[in-house]
Amino acid sequence: MIVYNETYLIDEDIHEQWLQWIKANHVPAVLNTGTFSDSKILKVLNSPNEGITYCVQFYTEDPAKYEDFMLYHLNPLSIAHNQAFENRFVVFNTLMQQLD
Repeated sequence: MIVYNETYLIDEDIHEQWLQWIKANHVPAVLNTGTFSDSKILKVLNSPNEGITYCVQFYTEDPAKYEDFMLYHLNPLSIAHNQAFENRFVVFNTLMQQLD
């Protein structure tokens, strides 16, 4: 299983609004690309950073689908997120493999 992880550090004063937007807009949009079969939203409990840290994970069995997602879908989804929360977050992405 391939896990695409988006880690967000969100300004504390907007994190509830951000979480609602992620659940209502971003996660459905990512899943609607047909790339991923499932998703999870996690809150980091021991982040050393100011603000609130969340991880949004998406799962696929097919590495080629992930590559297509990065080429064709990530940029428009990132633009939508940036427009909604400009200068209120930091994000980094990681690609992982589930071993068991």
